Amino acid sequence: MIEVNLLPGPKKRKAGAGLTLPDFSALAAKVKDPLLAGAVGSWILAAGIIATLYTVESRRIAALEQELRQVERSERQFRALIAQKQKEEQLRDSLLAELEAIRAIDSDRYNWPHILDEVSKALPDYTWLERLAVLAPPPGEDTLAVQRIRFEIEGRTADMAGYTRFLRQLNASPWLTDIVPGATRAVVEEDRAVFSFNIVAAFRRADSAFIRTVPVIESVVR
Repeated sequence: MIEVNLLPGPKKRKAGAGLTLPDFSALAAKVKDPLLAGAVGSWILAAGIIATLYTVESRRIAALEQELRQVERSERQFRALIAQKQKEEQLRDSLLAELEAIRAIDSDRYNWPHILDEVSKALPDYTWLERLAVLAPPPGEDTLAVQRIRFEIEGRTADMAGYTRFLRQLNASPWLTDIVPGATRAVVEEDRAVFSFNIVAAFRRADSAFIRTVPVIESVVR
C-alpha cells in the first residue's frame, strides 16, 4: 500500500544520515531570562579565555623546557672546561714552585766559590788562613727574608803590614761587605813570632758590571 504525505513541512531525515548541530537561535529564543543568558555567555567566554591561556602557556612551557635542556648541556660543557682549567692551573702552580726552588738553588750555588776566590785574591804574601767558617744569623733576624752569608776568617801573618793589607783588599772586593776586624795577638809558631788575627765579613752579590760569564767548555778547559 502506498502512502502519500500531502501536508506541507520539512521532510523527516532518515536515522543515521549525519550529525546535526543544535539550533542556537532557537535555544536563545526559548531563553526568556536575561540573567541566565548572561551567565551562560560568561561561562562560554571564560571557557574560551581559559582555553586560549592554556594553549599559550603550554607553548611557553615547552619553549622553556627546550631552553632548560640547552642550558643544562651548556652547563655540563662549562663544568668540564672549568675542571680542565683547574687541573692546568694546579700543574702551572706546581711547575712555578719547582722553578722557584731551582732558581733559589742556582742563585746560591756560586756564593761560596765567590767568597773563597775573593779571600784568596786578597791574601798577601806571608799571610795564611787557619780557619774559615760560616756564622749563624744573629738573633732577631727575619728568617723568612733572604739571609746574608756571614763568615769568620782566622789566620796568621808574619807582620802587621800584611794584616792591614789583607783588610784593605777585602774591603775593596765587590763581593764582600761589613768587614769587621777582630782581636790580634802575637803567637809563636815553629820558633817564630807571628800574629794571629780574626776577621768577620759578609757576602753580597756584586753589581752586574763585575760579573763575567763564559761558556761551560771554556771554563772547564781553563
